[in-house]
Amino acid sequence: MKVAIIGGAGKMGRWFARFLKEDGKNVVICGRDEKRLREAGKEVGVAVATVDEAVKSGDAVLLSVPPDKFEVVARQISPFVNPKQIVIDIASIKQLPVDIMHKYFTQATVLGTHPMFGPGAKNISGKNVILTPTNTAETALANRVKNYLESKGARVSLMSPREHDDTMSVVLGLSHFIALVAGDTLVASKLKKVRAFGGTTFKVLLALAESAAAEDPEFYASLQMGLPGMDKLEAVFKEKAGEWAEIVARKDRAEFISKMKDLKTGLEKADPDFRRAYEKLYRIVEEL
Repeated sequence: MKVAIIGGAGKMGRWFARFLKEDGKNVVICGRDEKRLREAGKEVGVAVATVDEAVKSGDAVLLSVPPDKFEVVARQISPFVNPKQIVIDIASIKQLPVDIMHKYFTQATVLGTHPMFGPGAKNISGKNVILTPTNTAETALANRVKNYLESKGARVSLMSPREHDDTMSVVLGLSHFIALVAGDTLVASKLKKVRAFGGTTFKVLLALAESAAAEDPEFYASLQMGLPGMDKLEAVFKEKAGEWAEIVARKDRAEFISKMKDLKTGLEKADPDFRRAYEKLYRIVEEL
């Protein structure tokens, strides 16, 4: 099987090129930046081609393209996609890319896919992957992909593109937003002076903030502005932050304790094992 990776010079494009090559697939990559593309091809040990050559030659086409560039790329490659091919994307947002693939690849079978890990992952074992089929043909393809990935140790879930995006608004969008705001707050609080004295919780918070800030700003902007309902989630976050800040400002000890007990009850309903979180926190810090 030959797989053409569009955006193969990017971090995730390289990751999948290496993963597929090591699994015995014939891989060809293409992209806009010729210098980075040649470097990626040499690094991973795969063929490099122009976009039209790559797409025409592939049994499958893997789109490793940011959401804001997705339609431009889809339009560009659409003349070269044939009905026998499958086209898979790995964007972190699903409704938009899936709609665009349906628009431009009307004859091919497409599948929205979201690997829930970054390019720093050593392998796919134990990692979550979400597939978002929308019809019978896509569901059949999703089940084949699911079986393949599970044979490599991945944990695979199927859901609709909309359900995926609603879920990711909390899982990715809100967590990234909180991490960025926390980082901004730490920088404004003379971080350089205090970081040497941080304990367990501080170290984890700092690692979260730094890891978010180190990511591609364009990707994060696309995520924050492309996932549904982010404005409402972030409004709730600001409201809750204001409630806690107000309690602290008026030094209402009884209300603080009551609110924290309510929070524990809510978290325990969602995860009966949540009280082991501090043990997990220490394990994370040991890896830092």
